[in-house]
Amino acid sequence: MKIHLSSVFVDDQDKALRFYTDVLGFVKKTEVPLGEDRWLTVVSPEDPDGTELLLEPDGHPAVKPYKEALVKDGIPAASFAVDDVQAEFSRLRGLGVHFTQEPLEMGPVTTAVLDDTCGNLIQIAHSK
Repeated sequence: MKIHLSSVFVDDQDKALRFYTDVLGFVKKTEVPLGEDRWLTVVSPEDPDGTELLLEPDGHPAVKPYKEALVKDGIPAASFAVDDVQAEFSRLRGLGVHFTQEPLEMGPVTTAVLDDTCGNLIQIAHSK
């Protein structure tokens, strides 16, 4: 068994697609119209057949309070592996990305947390 799909709830699919592709560097994998919304996924360009991230609309009444509580408590909605947290932090900050946690070493793991502009905190992490 392996993870095929995971999702983040976003407040605007178009804005999310721009951020996750143009800024974070993912590529669009699937886009299927579903009424007002879309089944919209992105993948890592390094693993185009790997785990997909669904940019899921946050229209369900339970989602917004859930997202707000996570952000208020500083809890990331997802974690993405990077080769070098400091380098990725510098690259993203240069693109104007807001970080709520700068790179922090915790034993063999280094993390940083960013705001995805769509209502979520996202962690980037590297293990030594």
